[in-house]
Amino acid sequence: MLPTLYGIPNCDTVKKARVWLDQHGVAYGFHDYKKLGVDRATLEEWVAAHGWETVLNRAGTTFRALPPEAKADLDAGKAVELMLAQPSMVKRPVLDVDGRTTVGFKPEIYAAVFG
Repeated sequence: MLPTLYGIPNCDTVKKARVWLDQHGVAYGFHDYKKLGVDRATLEEWVAAHGWETVLNRAGTTFRALPPEAKADLDAGKAVELMLAQPSMVKRPVLDVDGRTTVGFKPEIYAAVFG
């Protein structure tokens, strides 16, 4: 099965990941959060595997613009709801290779994934 890269096309980190994959001859599908969204089951799998603290992009402008009460008392369930409502709050990129996911981009991690 073809690896899938989840992200937003204009995100700098997603661009770096795409360049890395292209330069290493890795064929992949691209899932655009902005156009296609992301479903609850997928988010819940990512949160279970990596923790909501990793999957929720708290450094982005969308999260920072939330009112304080929306950011208060965060837990996995609340984080999933926030990401469903605003997919740009999902950390980028997420790489799915045969059901194993990597959140974020680091060349050395991609090198290890693709050996």
